[in-house]
Amino acid sequence: MSYGGSLIRPEATGYGCVYFAQEMLARQNRSLQGLRCLVSGSGNVAQYTIEKILQLGGTVHSVSDSGGTVYDKEGLTREKLDYLMELKNVRRGRISDFANHFGLVYLENKNPWSIPCDAAFPSATQNEIAREDAEILVKNGCQLVAEGANMPSTPEAIAVFQSSAILYAPGKASNAGGVAPSGLEMSQNSLRLNWTRDEVDLRLQGIMKDIHSQCVLYGSSANGVDYVKGANIGGFVKIADAMIAQGIV
Repeated sequence: MSYGGSLIRPEATGYGCVYFAQEMLARQNRSLQGLRCLVSGSGNVAQYTIEKILQLGGTVHSVSDSGGTVYDKEGLTREKLDYLMELKNVRRGRISDFANHFGLVYLENKNPWSIPCDAAFPSATQNEIAREDAEILVKNGCQLVAEGANMPSTPEAIAVFQSSAILYAPGKASNAGGVAPSGLEMSQNSLRLNWTRDEVDLRLQGIMKDIHSQCVLYGSSANGVDYVKGANIGGFVKIADAMIAQGIV
């Protein structure tokens, strides 16, 4: 930071994913306030997804790693999140240690998706939600899935989400906040400016709002918004416009 760059780069993917989910809910005059959320993973993306959900009034009932899942019936608190960050970022411990420390339920070799919830934020790895997991989420009343990881849902799982008409945000849209600071850094460095954490966070919110608007523009139909379609078409249009502007087409 002494010679350039943007603040909240570590937080950007998790924060951005939650901001995108917030925009989807806002279209239905809803918010994250009071929603029961599941988060998979316990690394960078998961940690800051949890942090932002808590800030916006949701409750988070799970974290996981390759060994299994911790289920917290009451919901994670700031104290528990701080302990998780220290455990994973400093001590490189296992999620089972987290469960033991707070006396929580540990589901060995299990993912979080069988736990009833209102919203799910897969933030761990590719293909972590299979068709069977998606069916369980829908059956248990999940109303929203926002991907923080890269391609965490299999094609079969995505088909389940789309056929059930729940709010589904593909990672190519909802986790785009992770690369957003690169553009902000270039702007700051070119202008020789230092933006505060709050300024960068506000700009990140604006970027995710714009991405959501593009998804709505290109994905809307009489049946609602297909965010997969909207993200795909929006991306293609952006590339096509750039090629036309540069005289390539």
